[in-house]
Amino acid sequence: MLYQGPAFRLERLEGNILHAIFDLQNQSTNVLGATSLGDFAELLKVIKAQKDVKGLMLSSGKPSGFIFGADITEFLGHFKKSKEEMYTWLLSIDELFNAYEDLPFPTVALINGFALGGGCELPLLFDYRLGTNAATMGLPETKLGIIPGWGGTVRLPRLIGADFAIEWITSGKYNKADECLKLGALDGVVADADLLKAGINLIERAARGDLDWKARKNEKKTPLHLDKVEGMMSFEGAKGMVAGIAGPHYPAPIKAVETIQKHSRLNRDEALKIEAETFAECAKTKVAECLVQVFLGDQYLKKESKQITKDAPNTKRGAVLGAGIMGGGIAYQSASKGVPVLMKDIKFEQLELGMGEATKLLNKLVEKKKMSPVQMAGVVASITPTLSYADLKTANFIVEAVVENEKVKKAVLGEVEGLVDADTILASNTSTISITSLARDLKRPDKFCGMHFFNPVHVMPLVEIIRGEKTSEETIARAVAYANQMGKTPIVVNDCAGFLVNRILFPYFKGFVHLIEDGVDFARIDKVMEKFGWPMGPAYLLDVVGIDTGVHASKIMAEAFPDRMSYAKKTILEVMYENKRFGQKNSKGFYEYEVDKKGKPQKKLNPEVYELIKLAATNKIEISDEEIVMRMMLPMIIEASRCLEDKIVKTPVEVDMGLLLGLGFPPFRAGALKYADTIGLAQLETESKKYHKIGALYEFTPFMKGLSANNKTYY
Repeated sequence: MLYQGPAFRLERLEGNILHAIFDLQNQSTNVLGATSLGDFAELLKVIKAQKDVKGLMLSSGKPSGFIFGADITEFLGHFKKSKEEMYTWLLSIDELFNAYEDLPFPTVALINGFALGGGCELPLLFDYRLGTNAATMGLPETKLGIIPGWGGTVRLPRLIGADFAIEWITSGKYNKADECLKLGALDGVVADADLLKAGINLIERAARGDLDWKARKNEKKTPLHLDKVEGMMSFEGAKGMVAGIAGPHYPAPIKAVETIQKHSRLNRDEALKIEAETFAECAKTKVAECLVQVFLGDQYLKKESKQITKDAPNTKRGAVLGAGIMGGGIAYQSASKGVPVLMKDIKFEQLELGMGEATKLLNKLVEKKKMSPVQMAGVVASITPTLSYADLKTANFIVEAVVENEKVKKAVLGEVEGLVDADTILASNTSTISITSLARDLKRPDKFCGMHFFNPVHVMPLVEIIRGEKTSEETIARAVAYANQMGKTPIVVNDCAGFLVNRILFPYFKGFVHLIEDGVDFARIDKVMEKFGWPMGPAYLLDVVGIDTGVHASKIMAEAFPDRMSYAKKTILEVMYENKRFGQKNSKGFYEYEVDKKGKPQKKLNPEVYELIKLAATNKIEISDEEIVMRMMLPMIIEASRCLEDKIVKTPVEVDMGLLLGLGFPPFRAGALKYADTIGLAQLETESKKYHKIGALYEFTPFMKGLSANNKTYY
């Protein structure tokens, strides 16, 4: 052993070949942070001190992969630096990486799995790259609001061509071994057991002169081989395409294209300066700060789930009560992720409907070649429709998804509890009804919890796991484990009306209702909120959710929180409901819907709706787009804070990730509480006072006033 550090070790193999192994101590994966980069510099000193070196190989000591990227937990600290400090920091890493690239002998990186972000940029330093079939390369930095900052925008275009490099960088996609080999990002793909041997053979060939390794080094240091016309067509065309895909709120993909264009006619060292300047510029934006926070929030949830489920068994066979839209969706999700499931209903027609929905979703996967017909048949076979309660005895986790009516749910849950084993977990997919209340007549309330999926189940990633007053920790752990098995992201919440997401959503809807009362056009509100970043405006969202569902749920919320969620008079939602405008489910709500050739509902305006709105609109005010945003978002922010204060969840991260994963809150704003931090609590308090006359919905809590007075933040 020539060297052993906290991240790297170095050995000299027979034939004077150096072998460096990246094996970050006390970590299950390799990441590039202060420790590993510092050790990478120490490793270089040892390498340079060696005599008669034929070549250098770098491999990973982790079977889990090569390098998973930069240590994102350190990013926010770097983002707090000035642009000048960040620029200097980046160039110091470039200097280190360049020294490896400039070594006077051939070098080979051996990639055994994921090589992402900085973990992709590092092997680009090497003259050759070999991978296993599991090798996966990608530069996902634009998803964090930044661009590759350790040479990725410089080396990758010179290696695989500008067009392919732009696609990799702006999409942030992961690229499998065969694609990497085809484009030249990899020079060979071999079996795991042959990777080291293949690396040695490549070094031997290069050392004999069979391969021109010096030309390989040089191609990444020189300008791109594009003439002016060719370059202009490539870059300008890419800008238009990327802008259309990324949208106005995500500037990093366009910045990446512009950066590559700027340095395309420069040598490596000058090009790296352009990249560092742009990285520093992007890193100082609120978008980058928010997107990194979303990434860290996702990591936090995964860590929490892992901790909660460390002793929990997996569900071997699930069951769903009710074969409606939600029940059928839950059954499909369970089966598609490898957990067999029973689907129980009282009507054969409903079972046919549920199976038909599952088959339709599976057929789409087959059409997209994401699943073979044989795999589809296996999934369908693992969903067992039944009319008999007796069949439920074979399930060890049962999710109730019948009509959203407390009496009906209690009756169904009580009947099922008497038929199943004492160890079987019961869960309710209720979206608003108290879990503690539903458990009141159960004999084993400790084995009962809420498991709230979001519609459509196969698309929405969030599952709220609701803890009732008597729910055991074992039950919570098993519910979290089952959600993980289904490929969902669970958040554990304490019991209250609406739980976390819907409790925060309905004040947002109430803000919308008050705007309608003030004579603001619903279509304009939708456009303003979509411009703000929501995937759909509140009127469109109510149509998708179902206005009948909205009316029913709003009554539950008003009963639970009368000070701020009750209404003094008939609302536009009740007017729509009385006129049987339920939304997409009957093709007419705020909008009317026609199905296009692809089977998707397309919305259009109908003048009749405006006649109905006159029954609810009592004022006619002049209002700016900025005021619309503030009147919509303030109720959501204040209720989000109340959920944190009431300990519905433990952290601001869980509040905001719930809104992102359950509602589609704009990721570039990172959630209601992060958005509040971005604006500043003092400014929000000033804004809120303008609307106190509307009601308690707009009044800061004492906790919020304290944050505002002391210039503090949620994060």
